[in-house]
Order: sequence, then structure tokens, then C-alpha cells
Amino acid sequence: MRIAKFLAFKLFVIVFLVMLISIAAFTKMMLDWHSEKYLAITKDWALRTSDLIQRSTRYSMMENRREDIYQTINTLGSEPDIEAIRIYNKKGEVTFSTIGGETGKYVNTNAEACNVCHRPGKPLPVAADNPSGLTRIFRSPKGYRVLGVITPIKNEPGCYNATCHEHSSSQTVLGVLDVILPLKNLDENLYQLRNATYTTGVLIVVGVALFSGIFIWMMVNIPVRKLARGTREVMKGNLAYRIDVNSSDEIGDLAASFNTMTEELGRARDELTRWGQTLEDKVEQKTNELRRALSNMVQVEKMASLGKLAASVAHELNNPLAGILAYAKLLKKKISKGELSSEDLKEVNEELVMIADESARCGNIVTNLLLFSRQKVGEFHPQNLAPIVEQSVKIIAHHLTMHNVKCEIKFPHSPVEITCDPQQIEQALIALEINAIEAMPDGGDLTIAFECADKEDAVLIKVSDTGIGIAAEDLNHIFEPFFTTKKDGKGTGLGLAVVHGIVERHNGKIEVQSHVNMGTTFIITLPVNPNG
Repeated sequence: MRIAKFLAFKLFVIVFLVMLISIAAFTKMMLDWHSEKYLAITKDWALRTSDLIQRSTRYSMMENRREDIYQTINTLGSEPDIEAIRIYNKKGEVTFSTIGGETGKYVNTNAEACNVCHRPGKPLPVAADNPSGLTRIFRSPKGYRVLGVITPIKNEPGCYNATCHEHSSSQTVLGVLDVILPLKNLDENLYQLRNATYTTGVLIVVGVALFSGIFIWMMVNIPVRKLARGTREVMKGNLAYRIDVNSSDEIGDLAASFNTMTEELGRARDELTRWGQTLEDKVEQKTNELRRALSNMVQVEKMASLGKLAASVAHELNNPLAGILAYAKLLKKKISKGELSSEDLKEVNEELVMIADESARCGNIVTNLLLFSRQKVGEFHPQNLAPIVEQSVKIIAHHLTMHNVKCEIKFPHSPVEITCDPQQIEQALIALEINAIEAMPDGGDLTIAFECADKEDAVLIKVSDTGIGIAAEDLNHIFEPFFTTKKDGKGTGLGLAVVHGIVERHNGKIEVQSHVNMGTTFIITLPVNPNG
């Protein structure tokens, strides 16, 4: 229920329950007190009535005038406030009763009316410790409650000394006077009192609850709802909203504080907006200036890079072209002499090989430049890595033989398949393998291993050599374009940059581990599915 979420409803329920429990407890306590009080008064009146009957018949008993005793008891027993009067002897025989047909009968000591003096199977002395008599309440055969007063008829000296009586002085009780009073009127009055008290309590609860509900609704619910609405408006950004609460209590102070807070927040927001607008204008101005400066810097950097590239390319191409030109001139001179001897033919052949190598070097320089400038790779498709590695080793087989390098390929137990551009992966492996061979001028071991990474969605390719290694200060620069550690102009500085670009285009990464004179290991991590 939505109303159960209201603070006013919860407060009303608590107040109502506390008031209901308190009034119910108070009403119950008052009813019990009145019932005990009225019953105590009735018992006192019953004891006085029993004593009055005993005193009224005492003289007749002393004179042994039974007719007078019975007449007196019948007269008193006819009163509407007396249910019955009985006299028992010590054996429990009814010697006289205002109820016809009871005289001469014995009472059942196990009955409810006798439990005050007797317990089943164990008779007790009647009123031995209470000379004024015993009272008990039980239900009459007519269905309503009655109060019975048992008063012992004691064997006084005037009684056992009289000539008309045959009682020894050792007998303390001669019989029992039992006066029974109806409690019907008392119960009816208590019932009416109980109904009136409960009705009054209910009316008080309803009245106070109604008043409390209206009071809580007016003094708590409405102001709290206004405060809640105000906070929602502030949450929406409406800082101009004001709460209209005119009370001077804590809620009124809270509303006034809320209005003051929103007013201060509004002023702060306006000031921040003005500062923000000014700052935005200044930032835009500075951004435009920085953009122009950056554009100039980029242009300068482009020109510098272009100049560096042109110088590097010119330098890289000039060396092999100069060699080709020199060997071409030598060949021209030798051929112009006429017939060539076998020794001359051998020199010519060597010079032609040198020209071919230098021409291939020029081609490699141009190829690496094209690869480095390429923004996209070819088609990606699933490919087993083993054939790619084997093909790259076949291509460099003559380099391995010429440099006395042993190559070992470590295959995994099961085929490793990834989605890639096979030509680009092969190109990267060839570049790493050539670098490894050149790093072992006196021969060594080249190891190519590939395996699945700890996570099965990637593959590791390791290219290791036992060469001269890379200095620690050069490790952070080896993938930069035109950076080379090779001497005598043998390197273009583009090989590892091309490899790095190929690995990045496959969404992979390349790492290097190297120590001087202890070898180098390149680790390529390629995802099984670069687009996954």
C-alpha cells in the first residue's frame, strides 16, 4: 500500500497502538479493581448478614426453641437478597433449610459449594482459623453465580452447661450456618459497567485517534510532503522553487533553511554559469590558438619527417646505387678490353653477384617503405601457423647456411589456427629471423616456437637467438622508424617498425627480452580472432 510508506501514517499507527494498548490496559485494570471492590463489599455484607442471622437466633438456640429459630430463618430467607439459608450438623446433615426437600439430607463434600472447607477425600475443620466465617463463590443450579457464607456454630460454655443440651465441653463446633446470597444483580451491574467502560474506552480511542490523525496529517504529513516535493524540484534543477510552510516549529525552521539553501545554490549556480561561460570563451580562444599552433607544429613536423625520410631514403639508396655504378664501370672496362680470361670471367661473375645483391638491397628498402606506409592489411582468414613458419624458414635457408646458423622449430602437440593475413605474418617472421641471423655473425642457434597462451584465445610466437643481444639503452627505441644498431649502413631501421605495425594491425603485441652477448627473444602475442 502506498499510504503505508508515509511518515505520517507510520507515526499515526504508532500513536494509535500505544494509545489503544494503554487505554485497554487501564480499562482492564479499572474493571478488575471495581469487580474486586464490589465483590469485597458484597462479601462483607454477606458476613454481616450471616452474623446477624446467628445473633438473631442465638437466644432461641440457647433456649432450644426450634420453632422460633426456623421461623426467624424463614423470615430472613424470604428476603430477595438472600438465596437460601441452611444449618448443618457436624456430620454434614442438613438440619434445616429454606429450600424445601433438603432437610435431613447429607451434603456432598466434593461438590463445588463445599470445596472451600473440604478437599476430595480429606475433610478440613470448618472455619477453624476464621471465626467470622468462610466465603465461596459457585454457580447455582439456576445458572447464575451465588456467594455462600459459612459461619460455624460454636459450642460456647452457655451451651454445653445448659440442661437442655447434651454436648460435651470438648466439642468445639456444633454445626454450620450456611447463608447463600445471589450475585445475579452484582454480575449484571458489573456487566453493564464493563460494557459502559469498554464503550467509553473505544469512543476515547476513536476520538483521540481521529484528533491525532488530523493533527499528524496537518502538522506532519503536509509539511513533510512539501519538503519532499521541494527536494525533488531541486533534484530536477529548479533552484527557484520555494517551500511555503508558515509554522514556527522545527519543520518550519527546516523549510526556511531549505529556502535559504536553494537561494544560495541558485546564486552560486548563476555565478558558476557566468564563470563557466567566461571560461568556455577563454578555453575556446586558447583552443583555437593551440589548434593553430598545433597545425603549424604538425606541418613543421611533417616537413621535418619528410626531410628525414628523404635524407634516409637518399642515404640508404645512395650506398647500394654507388656500388652498382662502380661495379658497372669496372665491368664496362673489362668487357671493352676484348676477350676475357677465365680469371677475368670469375671477377666479372663476382662483380655481377655484388650488383645483384646491391640491387636487391635497393628493392628491400623500397619494399620496407611501402610496408611501413601501408594502413591496411590483406584478407583475414583462418590459417594454421605451422605452414607459415615453415615457409618463412625455407625462404631464409640460404642465409642460415651462409652464416652457419642452426634453426629449430618447436611445434605444439595440436595444430594452432588463428585468423590472420598469412603474407603479413610471414613477412614479420622473415624480418625477425633475418635480424636474428645478422646478430650471430659467428654462427649460433635460432629457435622458433609457438604455443597457446594461458588463455586459449591467444597464441604466442617466440623467435630466439644466441647472438650479441641488444643494449639496455636501445631496447625502448628498436621499434622506432629509421632506428638501427647496425654499423656501416647495413640497416634501414624499418624492419622492426614494419613488424610492430603488422602485429598491431592484428590487434596483438610484441615484446623483447635481451641481454648483451646472451641473445635476444622476440615474443609476439596474437589473438585467435582479432575481430572477436
